[in-house]
Amino acid sequence: MIDLILGTAGHIDHGKTSLVRALTGVDTDRLPEEKRRGITIELGFAELVLGDVRLGIVDVPGHERFVRNMLAGATGVDVALLVVAADDSVKPQTREHLDILKLLALDTGVIALTKCDLAKEDWMDLVEDEIRELVQGTFLERAPIVRCSAHTGQGLDELRAAISAAAHRAAETARRRQTAGPFRMAIDRAFTIAGHGTVVTGSVVSGTAKAGDELMVEPGEIRVRVRGVQQHDRPVEEVHRGQRAAINLAGIHHDEVRRGHELATPDFLIPTRLMSARLGLLPSTLRPLKSRSRGRLHVGTAEVLCSVVLLDRDELRPGESAIVQLFTAEPVVAVWSQPFVLRSESPVLTIGGGQVLDPHATKVRRSDAARVAKVGELTSPDEAVRAAAALYLHGLRPWQPSDLARLSGAVDYDALVERLLADKTLVRVAVSPTRTALVHREAVADIARRIEAALKKLHDEFPLNSTIERSRLVSRLDYLGSVELLDAVLADMARQKKVRLAERGIALVGQGPQLSTGEQKLVDEIIEKHRQAGYQPPTVAELKAAATKNQAVVSQLCKLAAAEGHLIEVCPEFYLHADVLAQLRQLLTERLAGGKGITVSELRELLGTTRKYAVPLCEYLDRSGFTRRQGDLRVLASP
Repeated sequence: MIDLILGTAGHIDHGKTSLVRALTGVDTDRLPEEKRRGITIELGFAELVLGDVRLGIVDVPGHERFVRNMLAGATGVDVALLVVAADDSVKPQTREHLDILKLLALDTGVIALTKCDLAKEDWMDLVEDEIRELVQGTFLERAPIVRCSAHTGQGLDELRAAISAAAHRAAETARRRQTAGPFRMAIDRAFTIAGHGTVVTGSVVSGTAKAGDELMVEPGEIRVRVRGVQQHDRPVEEVHRGQRAAINLAGIHHDEVRRGHELATPDFLIPTRLMSARLGLLPSTLRPLKSRSRGRLHVGTAEVLCSVVLLDRDELRPGESAIVQLFTAEPVVAVWSQPFVLRSESPVLTIGGGQVLDPHATKVRRSDAARVAKVGELTSPDEAVRAAAALYLHGLRPWQPSDLARLSGAVDYDALVERLLADKTLVRVAVSPTRTALVHREAVADIARRIEAALKKLHDEFPLNSTIERSRLVSRLDYLGSVELLDAVLADMARQKKVRLAERGIALVGQGPQLSTGEQKLVDEIIEKHRQAGYQPPTVAELKAAATKNQAVVSQLCKLAAAEGHLIEVCPEFYLHADVLAQLRQLLTERLAGGKGITVSELRELLGTTRKYAVPLCEYLDRSGFTRRQGDLRVLASP
């Protein structure tokens, strides 16, 4: 049995609901207000079986005030049934609904010319001509126009045959084949049934679900369990792609779920407020769309406000398309190639739509031509090109091969990863002794360029440093979000002799103070003398006197050693080795515990040094905030 979703479309009072009732025997107007007013307000549902085809029908409202409900019902539709009344012809909502169907990338459909019992033959010929003019250049250009009447039964058999033929064509399209994979259903209704709890309904877009399955409601990351499933009021063992489903959920109150949420396999959908997309404006749109314009985004069954940022121009003219980023006011979920519709904020009119390219994007600057080009590559028909672009844009964020189904529409994603590894598009980067990460080679090169740029700036800021503290570099690049990958790229750069990794820091080759062999030897000797001297280090004057060469630069070399963190300047006359100072802090922390104090004389005796060193040391400890003076005593500043 072939399962598909059939969606109606058309102007108000053109007979959509009556036609569905004549075809199926089901009255989809279920609300009292719909009965009273004689119009469809909310979505209605019915089932139509035509031989080996089983169609879940979504009957949508035609009134312009309820187009948002129509958009929610159009999610997951495979076959369109455009309804035009023979006695009324093409009307505004006929045009808007057709625009929406085009934007939702439907492949096939049928046109029903209803109420033929109310119109004359020559008039119907004129209406058909107007319809053909309307659908020219659309997916309905070659669709049959079936004259029918729900009141008399005229043409209903012909309509069923045309729908069956369209359904068989839809079942063979790439659109149909791409929907295999994790379970996903956009929710269009949520309610509670006494004794059963929360029930949600929707059109299943992909995968299967059955009782006992663990699923997730997004946005919200609410884990739920399936208690039972129904299809058109019949209990069934499972529901799958192409079916209307009612799913009874455990683990969630019906107030927590609403239209716009989606039910999916855990961790398949990732909520976001930023997506990259290709947006096309309808030719009928009244004015160009400027960058950063606000609009109403319809994706799945969700409707959210958004800002549209154009990445390659300042404005988008009617009939044109462009790569854009959509900044949404609330989190939404989507997958690669998912269609969306954009309506203006006020007045509310359908102005365009397109396909999601990067469903979990990061901000792309217009000036970053390389990243803009990568977003464009997500439109490629080549699955490998799309996957490579998606992983480049994904950057350093963790991912699994299965994520490529969401990010690029991949089907055999494991084989695709192996292909990208074989052609070296992806490289393995060791992020720990036992773990590697797969990263796009251009992303690795981009990280290396960022490291070089950051180190260059740090060398300029600290010209006396021959190395830069690792913590400073990590702080400058914390937006990358992965210290492990940063270290891995640094190690690779060190192997390529682009950077030098030292015990106390990192240096960009060719940057920092350039010491001669003699100067480097002298600075190493100065550092070692301070280590061995402990609490009685040599003064700067004594170091100059002891040097046989380069006496003039001894003072500068001491400052260089201090800048790199090897020495600590206690006062202009002398320095202390960093390890010796650490020992001193530990010693005093233990000695001054409990609020005890120490005099200069006691410190001198404790360290086995002279007043020449003890006084400057006390003043340095006060100055650095380690101790605080109370009369003749020093106490810990922070006990």
